[in-house]
Amino acid sequence: MGALSHLRVLDLSRVLAGPWSGQILADLGAEVIKVERPGSGDDTRAWGPPFLKDADGENTSEAAYYLSANRNKESVTIDFTRPEGQKLVRDLAAKSDILIENFKVGGLAAYGLDYESLKEVNPELIYCSITGFGQTGPYAMRAGYDFMIQGLGGLMSLTGRPEGDEGAGPVKVGVALTDILTGLYSTVAILAALAHRDHDGGGQHIDMALLDVQVACLANQAMNYLTTGTPPKRLGNAHPNIVPYQDFPTADGDFILTVGNDGQFRKFAEVAGQPQWADDVRFATNRVRVANRAELIPLIRQATVFKTTAEWVSQLERVGVPCGPINDLAQVFSDPQVKARGLAVELPHALAGMVPQVASPIRLSKTPVEYRSAPPLLGEHTLQVLQGVLGLGAAHVAALKEAGVI
Repeated sequence: MGALSHLRVLDLSRVLAGPWSGQILADLGAEVIKVERPGSGDDTRAWGPPFLKDADGENTSEAAYYLSANRNKESVTIDFTRPEGQKLVRDLAAKSDILIENFKVGGLAAYGLDYESLKEVNPELIYCSITGFGQTGPYAMRAGYDFMIQGLGGLMSLTGRPEGDEGAGPVKVGVALTDILTGLYSTVAILAALAHRDHDGGGQHIDMALLDVQVACLANQAMNYLTTGTPPKRLGNAHPNIVPYQDFPTADGDFILTVGNDGQFRKFAEVAGQPQWADDVRFATNRVRVANRAELIPLIRQATVFKTTAEWVSQLERVGVPCGPINDLAQVFSDPQVKARGLAVELPHALAGMVPQVASPIRLSKTPVEYRSAPPLLGEHTLQVLQGVLGLGAAHVAALKEAGVI
């Protein structure tokens, strides 16, 4: 039994931030009912290629993108633009602990599915709204997607090669990081609201915004600006506050060197055959290394090309200096540590036999994550949920299906 197995979640969200939060709750044991549009479902079902392949190597209808954020859920198709569909969602909300949605501000009010309406049928409901810009402010009515928020929220001003370098310019992160972080923060907020409900009683509305999360996650770079008034610039793979902390060339590629303190720098200098660096007044402490990075980095680059990546990793690990290769995803999933931690799992799938999944990083000693079911087919559990949760009879469900409500 998972830690949240006593909870039911009604997931009205689509794409990534909301479904990511729903998947975390599902992994922790919650029953998560994913409500989708009849016929098309979550937008990401069509976000391919690539698509999951069946046993004959043919593409199925399931996009890899969709499969990344929807395991352990039940899919129910309901057209809640229609009164009969609205009633079904309200009835499900009345029997749920949590609702997650990412419609535009006010978008669900027209269907009587906004927080103010649903708290009347379930005062204990924790209702999490995820939007690009939040429920208030001059941008509240705008749509927001991860890429644009990475730009607007400052992340892309920090990501990419520095001005003057070949290929200089802003670059987005290679995954939809703002969506992922918003899903994580939303889950934290939901768990906090649950703790409050258990202590004092009563549900509440959670207002999550991608822009808020993006700005909050600027972390040290935000503080670098707020304490100086000077916006940080792109440094490529270098660190604004630590040197050396970046990629360096090797005899057969590149590797990452992450020196976190002066003791580690001394050990690195010794392995590099340049012990004098650790006593050089220009490089002896991190403060002066940051100030003199333009002098130090070329010296390091000249030294690192004489050993292979494997040699650097082996020799530096031996003396406790953090470093590592730059892996592609094939190398990631063949890495012995990744394998030992079980970060790739497979689940039975109705169309493909088995579907690969990336494991949850959450490790709980008493209530571990369970992989109960693959991301569902569109509407796979409609009959099961409407009969089992709402107690509708077979004739009633058949009539709703005939009318196109489900």
